Amino acid sequence: MTPQPGDSDTPRPAERRARDAARLARIFGETLPDTTGDERDDDPADRDRGDDWWRSQVPPHHS
Repeated sequence: MTPQPGDSDTPRPAERRARDAARLARIFGETLPDTTGDERDDDPADRDRGDDWWRSQVPPHHS
């Protein structure tokens, strides 16, 4: 049988990336989240704080 274009033992780039990512996850665990903190919505509990938290963090000699 003659080899056809695309018939090879080497994986395609997408398959290789998926295999490499799975291997790294097995070895090291989830190294990086899929999204960064900038891409995610803020925590609603943090939004409710407003300036109160910042004011409570002022050292006594600055009040």
